[in-house]
Amino acid sequence: MNASTSASAPRRFRVGFDVGGTFTDFTLLGEHDGGLHYHKVPSTPHDPSEAIRDGLEHLINAFEMKPGELVNVGHGTTVATNMVIERRGARMAVVTTRGFRDVLEIGRQTRPNLYDYSVRKPDPLAPRELRYEVPERVRADGEVLEPLDEQAVIAIGHQLVEMKVSSVAICLMHSYRNPTHERRVRDILLGILPSTVYISISSDILPEFREYERMSTTALNAYVGPRMAAYMRNLVASVARLTDSEELEPMTVHSNGGLMSVRAVITAPVRTCLSGPAAGVIGATEIGRVTGFPNLITFDVGGTSTDVSLIADLQPMFTSARLVADYPVKTQMIDVHVIGAGGGSIASLDDAGALKVGPQSAGAVPGPVAYQRGGTQVTTTDAHVVLGRLNPVALLEGRMRVYAEEARLAMKEQVADPLGISVEDAACGILRIANSNMARAVRSVSTERGFDAAQFALCSFGGAGGLHAAELADDCGVGAVLVPPEPGTMCARGILLSDISLDFVRTVMFVAQDDAWVLTQKALNEMGEEALAWLEREAVRPEQRELQGFIEARYAGQNFEIAVPLDSLGLPALADFLSKFSDAHRREYGYDAADRAVEIVNCRVRAVGLVPRAPIAEIKGGSTLEGAVVAVRPVYFVETGWVETPVYRRKSLPMETDFEGPAIIEEMSSTTVVLPAQRVRADRFGNLIITTARGNHE
Repeated sequence: MNASTSASAPRRFRVGFDVGGTFTDFTLLGEHDGGLHYHKVPSTPHDPSEAIRDGLEHLINAFEMKPGELVNVGHGTTVATNMVIERRGARMAVVTTRGFRDVLEIGRQTRPNLYDYSVRKPDPLAPRELRYEVPERVRADGEVLEPLDEQAVIAIGHQLVEMKVSSVAICLMHSYRNPTHERRVRDILLGILPSTVYISISSDILPEFREYERMSTTALNAYVGPRMAAYMRNLVASVARLTDSEELEPMTVHSNGGLMSVRAVITAPVRTCLSGPAAGVIGATEIGRVTGFPNLITFDVGGTSTDVSLIADLQPMFTSARLVADYPVKTQMIDVHVIGAGGGSIASLDDAGALKVGPQSAGAVPGPVAYQRGGTQVTTTDAHVVLGRLNPVALLEGRMRVYAEEARLAMKEQVADPLGISVEDAACGILRIANSNMARAVRSVSTERGFDAAQFALCSFGGAGGLHAAELADDCGVGAVLVPPEPGTMCARGILLSDISLDFVRTVMFVAQDDAWVLTQKALNEMGEEALAWLEREAVRPEQRELQGFIEARYAGQNFEIAVPLDSLGLPALADFLSKFSDAHRREYGYDAADRAVEIVNCRVRAVGLVPRAPIAEIKGGSTLEGAVVAVRPVYFVETGWVETPVYRRKSLPMETDFEGPAIIEEMSSTTVVLPAQRVRADRFGNLIITTARGNHE
């Protein structure tokens, strides 16, 4: 679709924005002409809604939007995660079954490093004095063993009022099989506590077995709930004021890459912990589909972190459990590996005088030295400025001034002089360490899981991805790098490509045999009805609804299960399922055990509301390569030293024209470095394709 499709078509715009640690990114799609437009503003960590308001206001004014022309707003955020990292959540209490008060503190008794006795687990989000026990007990099969003591719940309610808690997490034993007691505890507390107190129950948040992970996930939900609810309500109010519409409700990307309503986010904010990174993976999948790269390693480098994930045959990898700021969270999510390495990662000397980079970050404020927003410690961004790879004058198309001399002086004083090396060697050392950390993350999702990195392309995005991708691809044995247009706004763009979705799960614990197969089908049917009811509440039209089924199973005696996708909610023949499970187990672990009984642990149904997408438009580009050159400046490369290097304006590059590095390619949201001896071209969609020394992905 292009601007000439229909001159009289009514204007309809959709906007996606991603709130990051350093910048807030916006992508605007014109449904009427297929045009994509990008914008970026510095984040405002003290109040994320300020940056959102500024960016939306700019786009509305720049395109002179009339009321009703902005028809969809999508939102990605790491606000919940940052709350946990910075311990800025609510004063929270936990109510659990008698005898299980300390589950949150005991955990799994696992150690990150068996021989490191200095490792400390994070303090529980609810201190012991705010963890309460109530007499009751439900068995694993759902039968009530001990009735709920309602008088004890009432007494706990009055204690919670005295303790002035802001939220409560209720997690009773085996409530995933019988939630009656949990719901009754909630109802009693609602009648006692102030209406402002936020309450989460585990049977709503995570109706699965494994009490520690279920309690941790529910507690995390309650911990971030009050502030996330306030944040979402402020967002809705801001959008309503800017668009002059009370009906335009922002949708939020959650950790499985789908969208959910404000109402759903307020109920289960824990599902947004990987909101922005998940959207980036969804966007990369669509880019891979239209450009012929079905196998991708996504490489998203922002100001504070690097997020890496793997897409095989256009299917993102999923996981149902991970750590968020060292706290276990069990919910279906795109499998994103996150490390503390980004443009704002601080470089310093350790006690032994060795150079280290990160995980501490200068973030948006005070930021790198080169930005002169209060930052005094050198960062990886300063290293790029010193080496001439980043524009030494201004970024964001001239809207952000860069102070190259100040960055060079700080590099000399803090790193070069103490180590007795040149400023250039100091900057290269910082980048080498940062790249080494990033390479480990790439290998953790590829070669360490049995995938051949040479069969994948590195899809680089984020504001700093293009600065590292070419060197990283060589280090990891990846044959090509794919850099989409305006990669610094890729997560925001991915939001526009996300469907509405939510996962429903139920623990069943059946041995896979004929009688259990009937009960499994019954569970899937009941969950399908729940999923359809949720899609109805989300206002998804019937023709846009889709249900996907999964069975999570394991061999008897194993601790962890494997998800086996179903063609529909109707079960295949039992023998066919067992064959599929054996194949999945062999892929995951390298063997199967066909003589061992298979245990069905969970049934899962994913409800999907398909969102109409405008096709990715082809780009005309410039007429000649020479016409895209905006400057020639000295750039430092390890192989060559200082080299006069052409700097290209990305949107002026001619399409399908191959040329050789070294080169610097600049655009509003990012800069891409092409090393000497590498080749690069822009395809008809404007994606940069860099061919490395390791391969050729033409």
